[in-house]
Amino acid sequence: MISSDTVFIEHLGYVDAYFGLGIKIVTGLILGSLVGYDREQKMKNAGIKTNVLICLGATLYTAISFLGHGQLDFDAARIPAQIVSGIGFLGAGAIMQDKGNIIGLTTAATIWVVAAIGMTIGYGYPVIATIFTLTILSVLRLLGPIYQGFESTKNHRYFHIEILASGDIKNYVKEIVFNITDRIDELHEEILDKEKNERHLDFYVYLHPKKMRMMSDELRDIVQVQKMHYHQIESKSINKRFADD
Repeated sequence: MISSDTVFIEHLGYVDAYFGLGIKIVTGLILGSLVGYDREQKMKNAGIKTNVLICLGATLYTAISFLGHGQLDFDAARIPAQIVSGIGFLGAGAIMQDKGNIIGLTTAATIWVVAAIGMTIGYGYPVIATIFTLTILSVLRLLGPIYQGFESTKNHRYFHIEILASGDIKNYVKEIVFNITDRIDELHEEILDKEKNERHLDFYVYLHPKKMRMMSDELRDIVQVQKMHYHQIESKSINKRFADD
């Protein structure tokens, strides 16, 4: 029987419980912060605090369950089953429907996978958890531009986008757009209500319709966005607008 005063840490073996839990807590804090920082930069609902708490929670639930038990004499499958079930409710709360469009799926998936990172740390594998975290960050950062390269430009269309927001989100909008396409025209911002900091953004993009739907979900998922609308226009229309201006 393995002592309840020790916990398992990969490459270190069984160490003092307090020392091992300290390693797990610090690792969960760092890895949760890394994923949360990426989401915070993109102005998503689940930012640094949310992802850190999810990662730490999954870490501690998993790690504490081993204390007082031998690691070989209980059903370890019950722990991840309960955490996965619980995190499913939290992820479902991040998914919303807005005029027929489903938004928040990436946020919900991130919540789900951050809990998995926490569980991996809790079981005593911080290095593996770090590798998975870097993989997740690569997916969140790099997959958009890669998708863009697969789409044929002959199927691209012009879209006119309007956003009503309660705050300055111009830079965040640019970041989302440029992660998907390098073609953005006439980005205008108008302050409608100074007291409420209500703003109207108006711009045009040139991209594949599938990418437009993806970008629409990303833009709607920004916390400050109240309304977002887009429609396809003919290239002649936008060219005429440029000429008139």
